[in-house]
Amino acid sequence: MMEGAVCPVCSADGMWLMEKDEETLKGGGFLKIVSYENVYRDQVIALVLSIENDEAKVGLTLADQPDLEDIDTHYGATGGGFWVAIDGENRVIGTLGLQVREKACGVMKKFFVAKSFRGKEYGVSAGLFARLMDCAAENGLESLVLDTPGVATRSHAFYRKMGFVEITRDELPIDYVFPDRDSLLFLKTL
Repeated sequence: MMEGAVCPVCSADGMWLMEKDEETLKGGGFLKIVSYENVYRDQVIALVLSIENDEAKVGLTLADQPDLEDIDTHYGATGGGFWVAIDGENRVIGTLGLQVREKACGVMKKFFVAKSFRGKEYGVSAGLFARLMDCAAENGLESLVLDTPGVATRSHAFYRKMGFVEITRDELPIDYVFPDRDSLLFLKTL
């Protein structure tokens, strides 16, 4: 295996593990993708708000995103899930949520990865997305939709690579509320 490459492994308890070399992932040498627990609440909120506001400059507050205040109700209770990528020191470095909606459609939300862990060499985005796709298959979903700020061009490239196509608001298969900050909408047929 190439030095620094991602080696995905699934442990006996269903947790996604990604082994990394010590130099690539400081402080633990591995990455875990786990289901959300309240112990990660403050770190999730801090990561999301930092990326939205410090990096993307979209001007969202916690009040604009009530799903962050009660992740279990907004994600798990819908039949979906919310996952966090954590490093070897139990720090949240990535998030991704899935809300299951009517018409066998899921809404992908809160897909964020800390800047220092972005890129295919880390595999954080791919690992989170793989976990979401497993959940989508378990729920028999036929499509996924998402909204993303227009300035998030790197995210747009990832979504397209994963098979999403850009759509208009009129083409959404379901109605859902999102804080529109010059957002683009994407759809993936499963």
